[in-house]
Amino acid sequence: MKNLAIIPARSGSKGVKDKNIKLLNGKPLLAYTIEVAKESKVFDEIFVSTDSVEYAEIAKEWGANVPFLRSKELATDTASTWDVVKDTLRQYLKNGINFDTVSILQPTSPLRKPEDIINGYNQMTLKEANAIVSVCEMDHSPLWGNTLPEDGSLKDFLNKEILNLPRQSLPTYYRINGALYIAKTEYALQANSLYDDKCYAITMSKENSIDIDDELDFIMAETIIMKYNQE
Repeated sequence: MKNLAIIPARSGSKGVKDKNIKLLNGKPLLAYTIEVAKESKVFDEIFVSTDSVEYAEIAKEWGANVPFLRSKELATDTASTWDVVKDTLRQYLKNGINFDTVSILQPTSPLRKPEDIINGYNQMTLKEANAIVSVCEMDHSPLWGNTLPEDGSLKDFLNKEILNLPRQSLPTYYRINGALYIAKTEYALQANSLYDDKCYAITMSKENSIDIDDELDFIMAETIIMKYNQE
């Protein structure tokens, strides 16, 4: 089975300038994902999808392949990740290279482990899945949240049935953490959504699920990495 990893890393991030190559504990952010993809020994090709020559050179320095740059049309805020995936697969097909599976590894999830990727592929086989998506427990139950009216009133903010329940008795909720998506190539090319009855979750720890979006996330990730290095 031939497996492709796509690491989407376009330039021009809005929140943090050049977020995908910003140094995190001395290494470019995307380097963490490249290294973990290599350490998993799952992939036949690790491809960084970028519109930037600078990003491409950094990706190559850390061991990824960038045989072509992303088009301007697919480097906008309106282009979806799955548009990028489909275009990438077709580009490889043009060169006679076909893959059985494709994985998306967001560079903004630097703390995922090789074991998370391996677990995803094991579950893909065991469950005969079309797709696998990583999730983690939510920090706070959505049952304790609601929208606010314009006047800020908390009347009926919470369901009366849960008001007196201890937090431990509430059901556990999970969220998609963005760290790992795996799909059969044929399925990825044809489907409009991954989330059907042949798509399954793998759980990751909340610590390893950190998603870099702003400067505070960088500080949190760096703190965790330093803690790991001391252990």
